[in-house]
Amino acid sequence: MSKIALLGAGTWGCALAILLSGNGHEVTIWTKIEKEAQDLNENRNNLKNLPGAVLPENIKITLDLQEACTSQDLIVMAVASPYIRQTAKSASPFIRDGQILVNVSKGIENDTLYTLSQVIQEEIPQADVAVMSGPSHAEEVSRGVPTTIVVGAETIETARFIQDIFMNDVFRVYISPDIIGIELGGSLKNVIALAAGIVDGLGYGDNTKAALMTRGMAEISRLGIKMGGKIETFSGLSGFGDLFVTCTSKHSRNWNAGYLIGQGKTMEEAMKQVNQVVEGVNSAHAALVLAQQHDVEMPIVEQINLVLFENKSAKEALADLLVRDKRREYNTLHWEA
Repeated sequence: MSKIALLGAGTWGCALAILLSGNGHEVTIWTKIEKEAQDLNENRNNLKNLPGAVLPENIKITLDLQEACTSQDLIVMAVASPYIRQTAKSASPFIRDGQILVNVSKGIENDTLYTLSQVIQEEIPQADVAVMSGPSHAEEVSRGVPTTIVVGAETIETARFIQDIFMNDVFRVYISPDIIGIELGGSLKNVIALAAGIVDGLGYGDNTKAALMTRGMAEISRLGIKMGGKIETFSGLSGFGDLFVTCTSKHSRNWNAGYLIGQGKTMEEAMKQVNQVVEGVNSAHAALVLAQQHDVEMPIVEQINLVLFENKSAKEALADLLVRDKRREYNTLHWEA
């Protein structure tokens, strides 16, 4: 049995707490919001946004960050991406040298363009920071639906340690050294999922959505490889696997926000109706700036930014994608002379 703290009491943090408790670990959930802690303690059989899930009585809920971070075998960072830096900064004084910390949130920090593990490493330099990502809706994980994810870490020893803690008969964990690729795949797919939701909201068909997803992954891969990620990662669980589930499932807050935009809502109206953090909106601008910095063509990301922040109509954005200049599918493939 290991002692594990989850920083963040949202749907993903609670789903992983249920999983880890079921694996026999001693689990603590930290939240800074007193009402959230009270609701979790009072409604363990009726969790908000996790229908059918039960939070076991032996999972401790605390408002004390020092208590949550002290003497843990593993700390799981599960707060939404806009709150990662402040949470890491607040937690840093209580985290020992060499503490293994795995980030399970997805996103890119707008101001610095850092991945979330880079943000955490900057604020908690004494920690051994890993990442976990893949096609894993919290609603399904909390109910024991078979799921597969990937852990990225600096050393194989850390990766295997996290693999052993999380893995069970219905939650399969792979490991990888490609931290940057895993994080970029998990972050940028949210931007493409917004576009997929827009396509569905506009009433277009499977052909359109399949094309969008395929070309979206081409964009993610181009940028990811330029930034040091590996092509295998983008064809794997945190790449196409996560893209597929986020673009096709109604559990996806990014798909839902895009769907509402496709039906005529503004970005602000869609986010308000979804009523959860829509990571793709936060990552879209960062993705565009990264593309410009690395001289990578990302036309879908460009159009999504125009829709989100420049009031361009979704229908016009899709039309502009279709009428671009003719080109090869892959510039690396050539006819023999």
